[in-house]
Amino acid sequence: GKEVVIANAIIAILTIGGQQLFSFFTFSCPCHVGQNLIYGLAFLGVPALILLIVGYALNNQTWRLVMGKRSHFERETSSNWLLKCKLVCFVLCSITGRALVAPVTWLAVTLINGSYYICAVSEYVPVYYYGAAPNLTASERSRILATFPCRQLVPPELTRARDEVILLLRYQSQVAGWLLIAVVVITVFLSYCLASCFSPLSFLHFRYWNSYVHNEQELFDEATEQHSRLYAMQNVKKFFGFVPGSENVKEIRIPSLREWQAISGLAFLKRVDEEHYDYSLLHDWALKERASGKYLRIDEDL
Repeated sequence: GKEVVIANAIIAILTIGGQQLFSFFTFSCPCHVGQNLIYGLAFLGVPALILLIVGYALNNQTWRLVMGKRSHFERETSSNWLLKCKLVCFVLCSITGRALVAPVTWLAVTLINGSYYICAVSEYVPVYYYGAAPNLTASERSRILATFPCRQLVPPELTRARDEVILLLRYQSQVAGWLLIAVVVITVFLSYCLASCFSPLSFLHFRYWNSYVHNEQELFDEATEQHSRLYAMQNVKKFFGFVPGSENVKEIRIPSLREWQAISGLAFLKRVDEEHYDYSLLHDWALKERASGKYLRIDEDL
């Protein structure tokens, strides 16, 4: 849908901006043998992994899948099990596709930029192809190559070789970045095509279904907010004798010390019976206690 496309575009733009700021303020290649590879790969992979985890965590479908439970009254049959597996696979693919937007954008932008890749693999370039320092040992050559990302550390006689190596590595990095973008775009397009081909709905019917699901979720959220507010209002009224926003309050209830202690502390979801839970300490008190005690009349002039 349009909302998904817009959301993905915003995520990609924010990721690009974050990557540019991240590179400008934090990235500085150590230019040391053995450390360049670790440092470069860390800047390439770790932020992408974090963005992937965040993408999973911020998707409501992830928690629906994790917290979903099969009904005790549903009979498990082979057809139901197969259908459930197909649904789980479809939802997982959908969640993963959304979660991959930010990390793939990060990898593509960093590869096109080239700085991380140059830092990571500079010491492994076969520099003898450029006729530079032919008489050096392998360890000395690696030490010199590791300094190539830092221009100020390169000996003057190796400046030309250094520029050619940097150009080669930047070329490799940018080609890898564009190939990654091409593979992702083709994969997404083919996935949508396959999903459309195997869909039991026609195009217009699918648009109607998509609109219905969207409207149902909005109405459900509004009803959830109103229902929970009204339910909480009854418990608050039982404890204090009135609810916020009430007009012409005649009296208020003065809770006892024992009642204050009963609703204070850490609240955990508490199972009451096979079908019901207590959502909070106030909820638990309201279900168990009678609203008796001291009431104070309110002056109508106040």
